[in-house]
Amino acid sequence: MGNKVAAIAAMKHAGVPCVPGSDGPLGDNADENLRIAREIGYPIIIKAASGGGGRGMRVVHTEASLIPSIAITQSEALAGFGDETVYMEKFLANPRHIEIQVLADAHGNAVHLFERDCSMQRRHQKVLEEAPAPGITQEQREAIGERCAQACLDLGYRSAGTFEFLYENGEFYFIEMNTRLQVEHPVTELITGIDIVKAQLHIAAGRPLEFKQSDISLRGHAIECRINAEDPKTFTPSPGRVDLWHPPGGPGVRVDSHLYSGYTVPPYYDSMIAKIIVYGDNRKSAIARMNIALSEMLVEGINTNIALHQEICQHAAFKTGGTNIHYLEKRLGL
Repeated sequence: MGNKVAAIAAMKHAGVPCVPGSDGPLGDNADENLRIAREIGYPIIIKAASGGGGRGMRVVHTEASLIPSIAITQSEALAGFGDETVYMEKFLANPRHIEIQVLADAHGNAVHLFERDCSMQRRHQKVLEEAPAPGITQEQREAIGERCAQACLDLGYRSAGTFEFLYENGEFYFIEMNTRLQVEHPVTELITGIDIVKAQLHIAAGRPLEFKQSDISLRGHAIECRINAEDPKTFTPSPGRVDLWHPPGGPGVRVDSHLYSGYTVPPYYDSMIAKIIVYGDNRKSAIARMNIALSEMLVEGINTNIALHQEICQHAAFKTGGTNIHYLEKRLGL
């Protein structure tokens, strides 16, 4: 489902709430494109159908800049993804990024594993994730989760997957589906006790799911910090030799990493070198546990963004919960 235009059409058909938009690729008719934009209402966002990872998108605030913005996004999409197809959506000003984890097998079974809040982002890249999402009610959680599980059945989807939504003023708007395991899957594993990697392998082997929706319950709170090899202030990548590596430990602390003392971080890949995931009985204790884990973590020889995570965990707005996707960039003055 790499092409997002097809994905949105499929989701609408399956009854999943979507962002108001062009409901298909934009053509060359400027008048028609202006009409669609007027109908949606400014600001709008132009997106590459084959885009991803926060690339291939442009926000348009005025009618005067619409047509040139479409042209620029098309040329960028062609250069970046080999496909110049673009579409248009309403631009939500203060949304949160909330996603629903699903598992569906080849035997007509589909379940959801509740939601994650991934709103702490910089340049559309997730920095910190948590589950469950602060401020989402049990009724909202079950309603959107059941809708996503049903969509898997309607679409014949099979595997682990994630429905990503923008959430604003109590409404969910589908933006894309990740048809794979995601970086932030451990927070869901900790609050549900379900090994998503194992379940995905079972599904791939043709086995039915080992649990029903009624077997899955949500307990406690989990937070994940993505530890990157980069300067915490300028975000310049910091490859090189790790002179000392000491991960945090103790109850409720999980570290996923390939690092060791003497390891050389290469300059060729994504800068993520570790994930710290903590679990607590509630959100407050999870934040406290993360603060301790971050203070115990030692990575010497290269720069990391540990200091940025420590700063985030001290922010009053983060402690309250429910910050939107623009919060971190505004806080950092970007």
